[in-house]
Amino acid sequence: MENLVNYAVAYARKGLSVLPMLNKKPLIKFADQPPLTADEVKQTWKKYPFAQIGIRTTDFFVIDIDTKNAHGKDGFKSIDEYEHKDLLIPTLEQETASGGRQLIYFKRKDIAVTQNIGWLPGVDVKAHVNNYIVIAPSEHRGKKYKWLNKNPIVTPSKELIELINKRDVSSETYDGESYSTEKTGTSNLFEEIVNGLGETGGRNNALASFIGGLLFRNVEVETAYKLAQLANDNTDKSLPPKELERTFDSMVSKEIKRRETAKRIGKQLKK
Repeated sequence: MENLVNYAVAYARKGLSVLPMLNKKPLIKFADQPPLTADEVKQTWKKYPFAQIGIRTTDFFVIDIDTKNAHGKDGFKSIDEYEHKDLLIPTLEQETASGGRQLIYFKRKDIAVTQNIGWLPGVDVKAHVNNYIVIAPSEHRGKKYKWLNKNPIVTPSKELIELINKRDVSSETYDGESYSTEKTGTSNLFEEIVNGLGETGGRNNALASFIGGLLFRNVEVETAYKLAQLANDNTDKSLPPKELERTFDSMVSKEIKRRETAKRIGKQLKK
């Protein structure tokens, strides 16, 4: 596997917030931290010589178009049928390792763009300052990310940002299937894995809520613990391991009691 340190340094010198990646996951804590300098990138790649490259979506956002997935959501079809696709003006684009496409735009100064996972079926908008994408010439599972053009990154219209931010329609129909455009509890859990548990004062409650949300959705206990660790690792001033374990054990106990109570009530109703 190629050592990508020279590419990583070049990106850092262009002002991008570079992250060393393994299997599309950052190898360092980065949430709310300043970007690595070129020298820090060099030192990081000495520790992780075969790391791939990620960049945080700080000053730019990404329209992430996925190929048709297991649920039949074809991002390319969504974009092709989008009534405002003329607003997707030419900008820097890359092809992902899976064959998807990512359009990179500068954030506007007069209106904030909101991260919108599931903006269209098979299309996500990644915009949170603690989110990131993997970039060329990185690879994943033997397939490379590739730049599709040499266009400069451009700033899109205010109209496009307003459409991305719009969440007032609870559901729409796409290709005969209904989907939600509102943020759900599940989507919040996904975002907490990447973005962390929030401010210092509310970390404990946020962690308990996060764990409870996973267990309520029947996520396996071992998997829930690993996800809790990821969310905690991505939190600025993360909780100590012992505190994480104590909170996790407490929430597991509560979930066991909840399930036992539900079973007992169910049996009573059947009588």
